[in-house]
Amino acid sequence: MDIKHKETQTRGMFYLENNDGVYAELTYTHKENDILTIDHTEVNEELEGQGIAGKLLKRAVEFAREQGLKIDPLCPYAEIQFERNESYQDVKAD
Repeated sequence: MDIKHKETQTRGMFYLENNDGVYAELTYTHKENDILTIDHTEVNEELEGQGIAGKLLKRAVEFAREQGLKIDPLCPYAEIQFERNESYQDVKAD
């Protein structure tokens, strides 16, 4: 699974695509104080339940660690996963 990443100065996304286009994405906004606000996570309906969103979130967390950033998990999926996953707490914004 080749998770791709693209970003501008204010927004970014981790995503998966195939010949038909993007089929899963996690988007974020850069905020002040080195905070990424995850605002949307979506996987095509026919692929739900396969752990794809979790892999995108894990990659976002790895990216935050690599870049010395914190994450504000605003989207409901990310918020729940941050509550469930103790290992993500080191990158959670206060």
